[in-house]
Amino acid sequence: MRELTIRGRCFVAAGIAAVICGIQVGEHDFVRIGLLAAGVPVLSWLLIRRTQREVWVRRTLSATQVEAGEPAEVQLDVGCAGDRKTGQLLLEEALPAELGEPQRFALEPLGPGHQQTLRYLIRTPHRGRYPIGPVQVRVADPTGMADLHQDISSTGSLLVTPRTEPLPRIALTGRWAGAGDDRTRELVGSGSPDVTIREYRLGDDLRRIHWPSSARTDELMVRREEQQWQSRCTLLIDNRRVAHRGYGTASSMERAVSVAASISRALVDLDFEVRLVTATDDSSTHAEGFKGGAGMAEQLERLALLNMTRREQLSTGWVDESQQGGMIMAVLGHLQSTDRELMAGLATAGATAYAVVLDVSTWERAGRNTDHEEPPPTAWLRAHGWKATTLTRTGALPAAWQELSR
Repeated sequence: MRELTIRGRCFVAAGIAAVICGIQVGEHDFVRIGLLAAGVPVLSWLLIRRTQREVWVRRTLSATQVEAGEPAEVQLDVGCAGDRKTGQLLLEEALPAELGEPQRFALEPLGPGHQQTLRYLIRTPHRGRYPIGPVQVRVADPTGMADLHQDISSTGSLLVTPRTEPLPRIALTGRWAGAGDDRTRELVGSGSPDVTIREYRLGDDLRRIHWPSSARTDELMVRREEQQWQSRCTLLIDNRRVAHRGYGTASSMERAVSVAASISRALVDLDFEVRLVTATDDSSTHAEGFKGGAGMAEQLERLALLNMTRREQLSTGWVDESQQGGMIMAVLGHLQSTDRELMAGLATAGATAYAVVLDVSTWERAGRNTDHEEPPPTAWLRAHGWKATTLTRTGALPAAWQELSR
C-alpha cells in the first residue's frame, strides 16, 4: 500500500467496499465492478515492479566555490545501471531551501548502456556551505496508480563565499618581513646588517659563488638570494551579536563579512600577508597569516562559514607579541565602553591601525526607535591613534576605503 498513490489507494478502497456491498445486497454486478476497481491498482503495481529502474547518477558542478550572487551550473549524467530498458523516470534533486526549490526532471526510458545529461542553474543569494542532493528516482505507471522510488546517495557540496567589491589601491603602511635566506626582521630599527655573502652549502648553485670573497677568505662563498619583502596585516572582524543590528542577509553582520572579504582581497593584491582574526579567537594559532592563492581561498571559506557569537567581550587571545609593529585593520560594529580600552591598546601595538566602523543604527528595522543608539565611535578611535571611517547601510565601501588613506 505504501507504493500505491492516493488514487491507487482510493481505487482499492472503493473496490473492496463495492465487493462487500454487492455480496450483502446480492448484486453480482457490484461485485464485478469492485473486483475491477481493486484489480487495476494491483495490476499496475505488478507491472511497475517488473520495470527496470536501477540507474546511476554522476554530478558535476561548474565550480565548487562561487561568490554570493553568482550562479552555479549543475550537470547530472543519468544512465541505466541494469541490463533491461527502464521505464519512464521522474528525477528529483534535493536542494536546501536557501538555494531554491528541488529540481525535477522527466526522462524517457533508458536502454542498457545509455545515458542522458541534465543541467540546471543554482542561485546563491547567501554565503555558506550547502549540500547538493541526494537524487530521488521515481517510476510511475501511466494510470497514476502506483509510484516506486529509490534514493541515490550521491551528493555534492557548494561553498558560497561573501560578496566582494573591488577597492582602489591606496597607500598603507605595515611591518615588513623577509622571505629569503635571512630570518624575519624589521626594515627599521636596530636589526642585523643585511649580509649578502655567506659560506657555501652543499647543493648551492655554483653560479652563485662569489670568487673575490672566496679568494679573500680561502673558503667558497656564495651570494644570498634576493630578499622578498612583504608587509603584514592583522584583519579583525567583530562578529559579536551585541555589536550588530538587523536579521538575516539584511543585517549589519553580513555587511561586515562582505567588507572584511573585500578588504582581505585588496590587501593581498597590495602584497600584504593577511592574518584573519575574529572576536572569539583565543589563540594566535587559530589566526595564522596567509598569503595569496590558497591562503586567500582559506580566508574566504572561513568568512563564508563565520557565525555570530553571543560573547559580549572582544577577545585579546589572538594578540601575538611577535606581531608587534604590524598593521592592524578592524571591521567593527557597535563598541561598548568596555571595548574601548582594548581598542586603544591595539592602536599602540601596531605600526598603523585602521578601522571601518559600521553605523549599525542604519540597519535597524523601519519605524524602530534608534534614539538610544550611540553614534559610531569613529571620532573616539581617531582621538586614540586609529585611522577610522564610518560606513552606513547605503554607504559606498570604495569611498570609505579611500578615506582611510587621507
